[in-house]
Amino acid sequence: LNRYLKLVCTSLQGQRFHTAVSRPKGRTGAEHLWLMRHLKDPFVKAAKVESYRCRSAFKLLEVDERHRILRPGLRVLDCGAAPGAWSQVAVQSVNAAGTDPSSPVGFVLGVDLLHIFPLEGATFLCPADVTDPRTFQRIRELLPGHRADVILSDMAPNATGIRDLDHNRLISLCWSLLDLAQHILHPGGTFLCKIWTGSQTHRLQKRLTQEFQSMRTIKPNASRKESSEVYLLATQYRRGKGSVEE
Repeated sequence: LNRYLKLVCTSLQGQRFHTAVSRPKGRTGAEHLWLMRHLKDPFVKAAKVESYRCRSAFKLLEVDERHRILRPGLRVLDCGAAPGAWSQVAVQSVNAAGTDPSSPVGFVLGVDLLHIFPLEGATFLCPADVTDPRTFQRIRELLPGHRADVILSDMAPNATGIRDLDHNRLISLCWSLLDLAQHILHPGGTFLCKIWTGSQTHRLQKRLTQEFQSMRTIKPNASRKESSEVYLLATQYRRGKGSVEE
């Protein structure tokens, strides 16, 4: 369903957010019910009004409003970026498109296995697997100074419906990103990742508290109440043991 959600959001880009309500042949009952709820969602409607590519933009907007993790001039790595809503928010917040001549110009690099339509002010690396060493090398090459000030992750594996398995796979993805952070996240940097809560949540939280000065768990208003989805926000990176000196 996670991949289906992203594909729906991506298709909305090409339709200027006007989505047919009719039930296509072959769609399962669960998918149909999800789409009906999706179209009634106030954050979906707000995304249309504000021209965001997907409702997930409001999750990052809320986190940034509360904790000020994005500001002009910062370099942002957006993992699991499709369809590009978080990158839209990041471009605006760090002035990556240079629309404010009085502020420093930031940089936004989005990575995803799915195709992402171009966005002014953002560089997209897709289709690409962020856990692939070849992708990691390209990320380092593309980031100014080979460093990011903020690593964002809204990525998730394709859900199997087996809660523990899906939870463990997502924790593993976040763990891999932290391994990557040792080499590219600037000291004092920020790490924000989505997880599905479960038995391994505390392990990831413990690692974050070891590598960052501050860590908190956030449930944005745009995150559906029935979902086990939460976000872990870690700030003031202490620099991992595997960091590469420039």
